[in-house]
Order: sequence, then C-alpha cells, then structure tokens
Amino acid sequence: MDELTLAILALLQEKFAGERKDGLTQLAAFIGLNAANIEEATEVVGNLTADKVSKFVKDYRSRTDAEIAKANKTHEESLRRKYDFKEKEQGGGDPKPGEQTPPAPAGALTAEQIREIIREENKVLREGYDSLRAEKTTATRREQFVAKLEAAKIEGKQREMMLRSFDRVAPTFKDDEDFNGYLNEVQADLDGIAQEQSDKGLQSHDKPLFGAVTKEGISQGVAGYIAAQSSPSPTLTGKEI
Repeated sequence: MDELTLAILALLQEKFAGERKDGLTQLAAFIGLNAANIEEATEVVGNLTADKVSKFVKDYRSRTDAEIAKANKTHEESLRRKYDFKEKEQGGGDPKPGEQTPPAPAGALTAEQIREIIREENKVLREGYDSLRAEKTTATRREQFVAKLEAAKIEGKQREMMLRSFDRVAPTFKDDEDFNGYLNEVQADLDGIAQEQSDKGLQSHDKPLFGAVTKEGISQGVAGYIAAQSSPSPTLTGKEI
C-alpha cells in the first residue's frame, strides 16, 4: 500500500470510525486512483457522507462474501467429482424378509465418509484464508504504525525499539477498534516526545546578555540602565561670590 493510500485510509478511519477496515481500505485504494495528491484526496473524503460510505462497504462485503461462497461451492463440487460421490435416495423401511442390503464394493467410501472429507477440506481452506487475511491485516496495521513514526521523525534506536514493541503486540488486537485505540495512545506518546524535545531545545539557548528578563520583557540590567539615564541630572551648585 503506497503512502497516499495509507494517508487516505487514515482520513477515512478518523471520519468513519465505525466502518469495517477492509471496506475502508478498498475505498481508500479507489480514491487514491483518482486523486493526484493528498489535498485532492482530503477534499473527496470531506465530501463523503456516512450513508454513502456505509453502502460502499456493505456492497464490497456482499461481493466478497459471494465470491468466497462461490469458491467453496466450486471446491466442494470438485471433491465430489474426485471421489465420484453421488447422493442416492434411500428406500424407506427395513429390508424385506430374506433380502439383505448389498455390501459396498471393496475400498468404496460411504456417503458419510465423503461428507467428512468435504468438511475437512473446507476447514483447511477456511483456516488458510483466515491466516492470509490475518497476515494482511497485521502488515497493513504495521504500515500505519510506521507512518506515525515517519511523521514524528522517530529514528535510530528509539524507532527500532518501538517497532519491536509493536511486532510483539500486533497479534493481540481483537479488532480494528482495539487497534485504533492503541494507535491513538501511540500518537499521544509521540506528541509528548516532540514536546519534550522542543522544551529541551529552548532550555539549551544562551541566556540574554543582561541576565533574566523582567515582566516588561527586558532584562534587569537593561532596566537599570534605562532608569539611570532617565533620572534628572543633579544641579551644579557653588559658593556665592
């Protein structure tokens, strides 16, 4: 995901915090294709309404879920063809007296065994899909975290330490809301770091030549000099002749 799309996604998440992350990601990618820069993208996001975004996300999820269902059905049909399984109508009641149920051919799979194979295959597919989705989600969240560090100009050992910390907690986020809460805390920490650095920079400046300033905004030395110059000069006197 490029920097522009990441920035657009951050804008969308801030404005539409209740929407699903995967849907907003698709919307951010769409806006990124049509916006030349972040200014244009910001204007587009500003004109979006909650109803429009909600409809976009629902339509995206509907299409995605339909594709997943179709893929599962195709896979199930493939398994049925592979094992040459056909549902057969079972006759009701017990066999007639003297009749026996013909044994299944040697090595043949029963209907229940075929169903179990299909269930296991679908389970493996779902687990693989969930794993890929989790990896993609973690990678996207890490990109957002790195963008925060870039904006705050965090570098060197401090950056490495914060990235290691993120990688440890990344698998523990329950959902997007949980992650966004963490990201807000990180932003507050970064703002605090920036303020501390700014304060240290001000403290390192040289003191004024005439010492500390007064409430009037001038140093005490300058104030004393001005007072001495502005006081009336003593009158010269002498003996009367």
